[in-house]
Amino acid sequence: MSLPEVSLPEESALPYYEQVSPGTGDVAPRSWYAASDAASLSLDGPWRFRLSATADGHDESFARPGHDASAWTELTVPGHWVLQGDGAHGSPAYTNTVYPFPVDPPRVPTENPTGDHLRVFGLPDDWPASGATVLRFEGVESCARVWLNGEELGEFKGSRLPHEFAVEGLLRAEGNVLAVRVHQWSSGSYLEDQDQWWLPGIFREVTLLHRPDGADADFFVHTAYDHRTGEGTLRVEASAGGRVTVPELGVDVGAGEPVTLPVEPWTAETPRLYAGELTTPGGEIIPFRAGFRTVAVEDGVLKVNGKRILFRGVNRHEFHPERGRAVDEETMRHDVLLMKRHNINAVRTSHYPPHPAFLDLCDEFGLWVIDECDLETHGFTHERWQRNPVDDERWTPALLDRAARMVERDKNHASVIIWSLGNECGTGAGLSAMADWIRDRDPSRPLHYEGDPSCADTDVYSRMYADHAEVERIGRYEDEGPEARRELPFILCEYAHAMGNGPGGLSEYQRLFETYDRLQGGFVWEWIDHGLADGRYGYAYGGDFGEELHDGNFVCDGLLFPDRTPSPGLVEYKKVIEPVLVEGDGTAGTVRVTNRHDFADLAALAFTWSYEVDGAPVESGPLAVPVLAPGESADVKLPAPPDAARGAETQWTVRAALADDTAWADRGHVVAWGQLPVSGRKSVVPASGLSPVGDAEVVTLGPAVFDARTGELRSVGQVPVTGVRLDVWRAPTDNDNGADWQADRRFGHLWRTAGLHRMRHRLDHVILESGALTVRTRVAPAAEQFALGTEYRWTADETGRLTLTVSVTPEGDWTVPLPRLGVRLGLPPSATHARWFGGGPGEAYPDTRAASRLGRWEASVDELQTPYVRPQENGARADVRRMEIGGLRIDGEPEFWFTARRWTSEHLDAAGHRTDLVAGDTVWVNLDHAQHGIGSQSCGPGPLPWYVHEVAPATFAFTFSAAG
Repeated sequence: MSLPEVSLPEESALPYYEQVSPGTGDVAPRSWYAASDAASLSLDGPWRFRLSATADGHDESFARPGHDASAWTELTVPGHWVLQGDGAHGSPAYTNTVYPFPVDPPRVPTENPTGDHLRVFGLPDDWPASGATVLRFEGVESCARVWLNGEELGEFKGSRLPHEFAVEGLLRAEGNVLAVRVHQWSSGSYLEDQDQWWLPGIFREVTLLHRPDGADADFFVHTAYDHRTGEGTLRVEASAGGRVTVPELGVDVGAGEPVTLPVEPWTAETPRLYAGELTTPGGEIIPFRAGFRTVAVEDGVLKVNGKRILFRGVNRHEFHPERGRAVDEETMRHDVLLMKRHNINAVRTSHYPPHPAFLDLCDEFGLWVIDECDLETHGFTHERWQRNPVDDERWTPALLDRAARMVERDKNHASVIIWSLGNECGTGAGLSAMADWIRDRDPSRPLHYEGDPSCADTDVYSRMYADHAEVERIGRYEDEGPEARRELPFILCEYAHAMGNGPGGLSEYQRLFETYDRLQGGFVWEWIDHGLADGRYGYAYGGDFGEELHDGNFVCDGLLFPDRTPSPGLVEYKKVIEPVLVEGDGTAGTVRVTNRHDFADLAALAFTWSYEVDGAPVESGPLAVPVLAPGESADVKLPAPPDAARGAETQWTVRAALADDTAWADRGHVVAWGQLPVSGRKSVVPASGLSPVGDAEVVTLGPAVFDARTGELRSVGQVPVTGVRLDVWRAPTDNDNGADWQADRRFGHLWRTAGLHRMRHRLDHVILESGALTVRTRVAPAAEQFALGTEYRWTADETGRLTLTVSVTPEGDWTVPLPRLGVRLGLPPSATHARWFGGGPGEAYPDTRAASRLGRWEASVDELQTPYVRPQENGARADVRRMEIGGLRIDGEPEFWFTARRWTSEHLDAAGHRTDLVAGDTVWVNLDHAQHGIGSQSCGPGPLPWYVHEVAPATFAFTFSAAG
C-alpha cells in the first residue's frame, strides 16, 4: 500500500536541524592541502562538554563569553561523545539499512541527543595582524551550529565533509570562546544511512587558518599524460592568480598557463609525484604534488595512461576500535602500508570521502581511489518506503552541496581516478543533477554509481555481489539490459563479503577478471571489522549497547580484525591477487613466471627457489628471472634437483620478493610465490597383523585399549583418548548462516533445521575378529529418518601403529549437504602444541586455500584459533599428511583437515563473543575427511557447487602412533 502524499512544512517553520538546506553561513568549498606557510592554529584537544537529551534542552547562553562551564565534563576533540565518558554520554548504535528513528523526512525525533562543546583559546603571539581568518571543521556528525565570541557563524550538515566560516573581525588576542552545538539527528541523517555505527560528535580536526591578503580562495591542479609521446601537461588554475613552480621539471609559469614536457607518469604501481608550489599574489606559498595521469573509458574499457587497469581493491570505512571514526594519521598510514603489503591496489572510500590525509597517502604510496560522496539513503530503497530524498527536488541543493564539497576538496589528488555519486540511494533526479555538476566541474574523471541499472549517470557498469556465473555472462557481453550499458566496463564495487570466516570463491572471481577485458576487478567488502573495544566482550557489535534496532555483528565484516591484525581472508586475498604468477610442472625443470602488473616491470623483485623434501627445505638459492614487462611471461630453468629419499614427497617453492627496501615494505618482503610438485606423496599403508585381545572390561589391540562393551578407544600407548566418533557438525560461520533477505539455500539454517547440530550415535555392533576390532553405528538426528551408517575398523601392527578406517554409508533421503565429515577425539589438556606436514601456516577451507602453502608447521593450540569477533568455525589446516599433538602422531589416508581447540564445536556454536569461550579440561581434535566450502553468503553468493559437500559414501583412514 502506498503512503499518502506528504507536504513538507515551509523551511522557515522547521528548526534549522530539520531543514533540508545544507546549511548557512559557511564559505564556498575549496581544495584541501596539508599546509602552507600561512599561520594556523589547531583547536583539537580537551573541550568542555554538556549533553542534552533533546535539541532544545538548553538555551544558547553557553555560547556567550563568560558562561560558567566549570561543571561541564571534559571531552577530547576529535572524538565521539558516545565513546567517551564510560557510558555517561549515551551509547553507540549500529544499523545496516534501517533508520534508528521514525522515517518522516526531514523531521527527526524530539529525543535528539545534543552536545554543546566549548573551547576557549588565545592566538599565538605571532598571529598576523592583517588578512582574513577562517574556522575549518573537517567532519561533524550530523549537524552543527557554531558561534565565536557570542556571534553566530552559521550551521551545517554533511558529516564527512569540510565546512569553513569566515571569522575576521571576531578574534581577540586572548579568551576567544568557540561554541559548537552538535545534534545527533538532523535532516542530514536521512542522507547518511551508511551501514556503520551512528556516532555523533566532532570527529575530525578543527583548525583556525589565517588567509593572507591576496591569498587564493581555491586552486585546481590539472594534469594529463600522453602515453604515446611520454609527455605530461600541467595547468594550475588559481582563483587569485599567482606563480607555479615545479623545480624538478624546471617549471616556472603563471597560474593558468599550461606547460607540456616529458615526465614520468603516476600510476598505483609507479606513484611518481612532482613537488610544486603555488605562490599567491599575497605571498602565501602553497605546496602541491602533481601526478601526471589520464583516465578515460575507451572502447568499453577503463584505461589509465592508455592501458586497461584491473582493480584489486577493498572498500574502506574509517574506523578505530576505540575512537570510532576519529582516525589519526598514524592509523591511516598503517592501513595504506597493510594494503600495499597485501597486493591491494585500489580503495573505494565507502561511503563518504575519507579524511583528506588518507588521500595524500594514496597519492604517495600508490592506490587507485574511487572517491565516494557522503550520501546513502538505503532505507528508502525498501519497497514499503517512499519519499526518497534523491528523487525529491527539495533535497537537490543538499545533494549538490555534498557533491561540490567532495570534488572541490579532493580534486588535486592523483590517486582519485573516479568520482562516485554515493551508495544505495536508488535512483532520482537529484543524482542526475549531481552527475551533471561533477561532469561540468571535472570532466577528467569518470563517474561511478551502482544503484541505477540503466547507468544513465555513470561511465562504468557497477554491481554488488553478482555471482560468478553472472559475472562471466557480463564479461562475455551476454548480460541483459540496456544496450548502452553493454558498452561500459564492469566492476564489482562490492563482492566477497568478508564477514567472519571467509570470503570464499576469491580465486574463481579473479580468474574471470583476468580472462575478460570488460571485467576490471572489484572491491572486497570490506577492509576492517567495526568491533568496538569493550571490557565485557572483547569487541562489541550491534545490540551490545541495548539498541532498540540493530543488525548484530553485520558490522564486523572486514579483512582486518578490529585491532588491525590481518585475518586469514586478507592473507588469502593477497595470494589470489598477487601481481606475479608462478606456475609450472615441477618435473619439467622449468618454472613459468608471468608479470601481471598493469604498468610495472619486475626489476624491483628478486626471485629465489627452494627445494623441499617432505615439507622441509633442503637447498635454496637465487633464480635468474628476466625483467619482464607487464603481461610478459618467461620459462626459467631451475637447477638440478637434489637427491631425495625414495618415497619422499618433493617440490619446488619459488618466491618473488622485494630486492630493496621500498617506502611500503622492507627488502625481502614476499610479493608472490608458487609451488611446483615434483614427486607425489606415498600412500599410508594401514597397520595390520595383530588381533584384538579382550575380557569383559577392556580390549587391547596393539598399543590401544578399548572399552569392551562400547568399542570406544580409551588410550593409545600412554596417551588417554576420549570421545572418538564421527562428527559432521561445525559452528556455522557467518557465511553459512547467510543473510535474512536471501531466498536461496542458507546452509546454516538448513543444517540446523535438519538437526545436524544434535546428531545421535546408536551402537549396533562391537565385533572382535581376527586382525581387527570393528564397531558399527548409526548416526542420525532426532525426528528424521535419514542417517549415516558408520563403521569404525581398528587394526594394529607390531611396530606400535594403530589404524582407524572409517566407512560412511548414507541412509534415507538426504536433502542437505554436510558441514564436515570426519572424526572428533579428546586429548588431555597437556596437548598444548601441534606440528604438522601439510598446508599452512594459517587456516584454510575448500574455497579459501590459495594461500595455504605445503610445508612443515607448528603452533600452540591457542595459536591455532582464529579470533573472529563472533565465534564460529575456524582454524582448519588443509592438505595435512601427518601431524603430532599430545604425544600422538597421526597419518591420514588420504590427506585431511585438522582443528584443535580447548572447547567443542557445540561450545563454539553457543558463543556470542570471544569472552564466552572458556577453556575446558579436554583438547578436542577434529580430523576431517571433508569440509563444506565457505562462500560469501553473509551478503553475497554461497559456495560454488563443487565446494558444497554433498552426502555420499566415503572411506578414510587415520594411523596413530607415538610422536617422535
